Amino acid sequence: MNKLGIIKKNIMRDIYEKRMILTSVRDRSEGWILHSGLWSPFYIQLRILSSFPETMKLVGQALSILIKEEAPSVNRLVGVAFAGIPIATAVSLESGIPACHTRKILGVRTEQELYAAIGNYGQHSLMEGEVQEGDVLCLVDDLVTGMESKLVGRAQVLAELKKRNITNVSVDDIAVILDRQQGARERAKVLNIRLHSLIDLIDEGLPSIKEAMSEEEYQIVSEYLTNQKKT
Repeated sequence: MNKLGIIKKNIMRDIYEKRMILTSVRDRSEGWILHSGLWSPFYIQLRILSSFPETMKLVGQALSILIKEEAPSVNRLVGVAFAGIPIATAVSLESGIPACHTRKILGVRTEQELYAAIGNYGQHSLMEGEVQEGDVLCLVDDLVTGMESKLVGRAQVLAELKKRNITNVSVDDIAVILDRQQGARERAKVLNIRLHSLIDLIDEGLPSIKEAMSEEEYQIVSEYLTNQKKT
């Protein structure tokens, strides 16, 4: 196993052991309704990642390697509010790539809602940080399910660039810690967006923590993810 593989395995172990992955067997019998509207027998809460600096440091190292390998032209990061902001900062400190971040607009869940909200947003910036003509931006966030929130973040960045009269900027790279493998990669390809996932949950993440989970827990989560991937 190479260096990146070892770091990824340690990240998954930490995420599970520190209860950043909750399951219906271990934590909440009724399960969860996700941001996408889907029901799930498990929930990933990486918003608390900053409470575990050793794990965050591993994330910064791993995503830095991933971005430099898969998107070497990226020269600026954009943390997607809220969870993506500390992650982008960790990657920036590790890689030396400057970071910006989007501002959270309450109540916005889709691109259409974003465009409707922008008119009432006033003079606030939609994104904080410096961007220059010719930059290649990479949005950074915790995880991806169906791409909707990432498309909102991307549209928000593009709207801010338009306000600043900056036109020659690429916003076609997105990096996340976890891909739930529930359709995001396929949607990204259709939209010509490059999705860089550190850990694919079905193929890599879940198998790496199988020994730490109970047999029932692993079976329920594994079957759910496999069935979702097929649909």
